[in-house]
Amino acid sequence: MKKALITGITGQDGLFLAKFLIDKGYKVTGIVRNLESVEVRKLAYLGIKEKIILLEANLMDLSNIIGVLKKNAYEEVYNLAAQSSVSLSFNQPIGTLEFNIISVANLLEAIKIVNPAIKFYQASSSEMFGNVKRDNLPVNENSIFSPVSLYGISKASAHWIVNSYRKAHGLFAVCGILFNHESVFRKNNFVTKKIINTAIQIKKGLADSLTLGNLEVYRDWGYAPDYIKAMWLMLQHKNPIDIAICSGHKNSLKEFVEIVFKKLDLNCEKYLKIDKKFYRPVDLEIIYGDNSKAKKEIGWQCDMTFEQLIDQLIDDEIKYIEWKERIKNE
Repeated sequence: MKKALITGITGQDGLFLAKFLIDKGYKVTGIVRNLESVEVRKLAYLGIKEKIILLEANLMDLSNIIGVLKKNAYEEVYNLAAQSSVSLSFNQPIGTLEFNIISVANLLEAIKIVNPAIKFYQASSSEMFGNVKRDNLPVNENSIFSPVSLYGISKASAHWIVNSYRKAHGLFAVCGILFNHESVFRKNNFVTKKIINTAIQIKKGLADSLTLGNLEVYRDWGYAPDYIKAMWLMLQHKNPIDIAICSGHKNSLKEFVEIVFKKLDLNCEKYLKIDKKFYRPVDLEIIYGDNSKAKKEIGWQCDMTFEQLIDQLIDDEIKYIEWKERIKNE
């Protein structure tokens, strides 16, 4: 039985990756900061609460990570832990930079010391590319990094740390450059979650408006459970290579809002409000990727259309809300 270690286990990607690996027969351990504060409800919803090992550890402490790796013979480590909010990175710059960079260096150094044969996956981000000229779109693995957010800067730094350990120490360490990927387990401060959740509340008569910032931004959106498979496939490849994980298409936030409201038979103009306080200090106007390397090297592609993605997200959200209500009343 293969053993895998996942950091960021209680986040969107960590949850789906844990289920994916468990279904493949892996023994999965997830690192958390504090066992007492772990919300196990989502683990229960996925049916993996009793099938996963949760371990308290501090990724900012190298000796702590070395101890974790020495006690368990992991073959794969997936680093999904991060301060992952672009907006929050402007308000918490030091914490974002420190955690998103040092934790990666600590994990790689621990692998180098304990067992260099461990395969390592790092979740990189499309935010690393920054504001790309339209002539240079779509971006790919060889595109220049020019991040504008503190989050993007931290992810670019971590990306190059992984590349350094791969080249200097021969580690099987890879970066999956993740573009926007959504699910029912997105945190509430993410705009797609806010849009869908609020629209459902409006439909139920529990909310009367949706307030957003700039709608004229274009992103490359996909479905998180599909993107998890690409992470795993990267560690099964014969060579350690970085790959962009994306749909290859672009859509505006305005389109996202309009389709959600249309699917729920709501008048978008009636309920939508724009408030400049929700504008980011610096934002990417447009970003989308080229997934040809993912298709060629690991046989992965995003098959969902934009409308299919939104259909799935709405359906998932309604089912999850109903499940939470049901267990609350049991």
